[in-house]
Amino acid sequence: MTITPALPSDFLFGFATAAAQIEGGGAEAERKSGRGDSIWDEFCDTPGKIRDGTHVKRTCNHLELYKEDIALMRSLGANAYRFSLSWPRIVPMGGKGDPINQKGIDFYNNVIDECLKVGLVPFVTLYHWDLPLELFKRYGGWLNKARIVEDYTNYAKTCFELFGDRVKHWLTFNEPWCTAVLGHGIGQFAPGHVSNTEPWIVGQNLMIAHASAAKLYMREYKAHQGGMIGITLNGDWTDPYDESPENIEAAQRKMDFAVGWFADVIYLGRYPQSMVDILGDRLPKFTQEELGLLKDSSEFYGCNTYTTNTIRATRTTDEFAGYTKMAFDKPDGTEIGVKSQLGWLRDVPWGFRRLLNYLYQRYKRPIYMTENGWAIKGESSLSRAEALIMITDDEGRVQFYDGYTQALKEAVQIDGVDVRSYFGWSFLDNFEWASGLGPRFGSVYVDYETFERIPKDSATTLMQFFKDNIASK
Repeated sequence: MTITPALPSDFLFGFATAAAQIEGGGAEAERKSGRGDSIWDEFCDTPGKIRDGTHVKRTCNHLELYKEDIALMRSLGANAYRFSLSWPRIVPMGGKGDPINQKGIDFYNNVIDECLKVGLVPFVTLYHWDLPLELFKRYGGWLNKARIVEDYTNYAKTCFELFGDRVKHWLTFNEPWCTAVLGHGIGQFAPGHVSNTEPWIVGQNLMIAHASAAKLYMREYKAHQGGMIGITLNGDWTDPYDESPENIEAAQRKMDFAVGWFADVIYLGRYPQSMVDILGDRLPKFTQEELGLLKDSSEFYGCNTYTTNTIRATRTTDEFAGYTKMAFDKPDGTEIGVKSQLGWLRDVPWGFRRLLNYLYQRYKRPIYMTENGWAIKGESSLSRAEALIMITDDEGRVQFYDGYTQALKEAVQIDGVDVRSYFGWSFLDNFEWASGLGPRFGSVYVDYETFERIPKDSATTLMQFFKDNIASK
């Protein structure tokens, strides 16, 4: 009997990275590269903001080692590479009238050309959180709708013109929820603001900037460049603590605040009613012109997801979770998922399958999985010698990827969900924002002193899954 492969021949698979998390080789190298400071540079300069005191300027030195990294990625079996462009590396001060940095343009041209040379499809994110610091100082960055939309759209246009002849897969934004909530709500991420009004303003401005850039691409570049464009959103599955009506409703409310905030507006043309009911006038209204701009502004659903939570209607102070209680426990006293290095992350593959079904049924768009990954409990505290022993057997990450890729396969093959890519997070151990260089999500080990790269078992096993389950062309 012939077994039909679960995934189509044009399925994209590989690893994901972000510019701010891997490019830096040190302060002097960054200065010579011409990159302007981002809000993360200033955030890292502020004592106590980064858990281990490390800095975005010195991460994995991808700026110099990109050829080695791309060759390694391809040798492991990947057919695509999701990476981001750094706005302050291309336009150091960020604004429409500001000069561009030719060294930055040369670097990304080289990365793209190297991908194509070895047979990797470049899947490019325009914005992965590293706002040019100058724009924040000039007018408050994402808080100023008119100016930030204009400057971001100009930056996107610059990228379409410089790279669009070779890049056919574009993402406007990575996880706008994090920019709005972690950056402007609870202050955990740059620029570090704490507010119950700013996140909703920033969220709206991000959506309008996304739509402005996406519609520009569709109008002026898509026909002759032949690419596609969308946005990628974070959001984890919410499972009701039990089958009581109030907990079922709470799980949906949490999904509304995590996913629907952006996805319902972009794909359905409205905010979730639960957000309207809870936030009232703090939730900015869209004009009819803005809603028209947002309509059909994302050609697919870009999905970043990592875990699953159990949700109770128990009233909390967490407005960003719709006042629900998020946990991992069940009524019988058990907990879902294996624990990771991070308190919020558990290994729950069945929740991933349910999420894929939910997104496809609700938004009716093909899904590009753009991030999914694991940080093994205790891995970050290992010495180099201990880490090198573990590299040959990073069992926790292998187990995570085995479970999640099997759930992906079942969602496609059994449930009929249209999923077109999968990118493991991350290719390299890297700078994990406010956690610094602590958590190791990489399928490739990085020695942060020497920048040496050593593949872990998960790098091979993850790529092998796709080679085994994708139809031959």
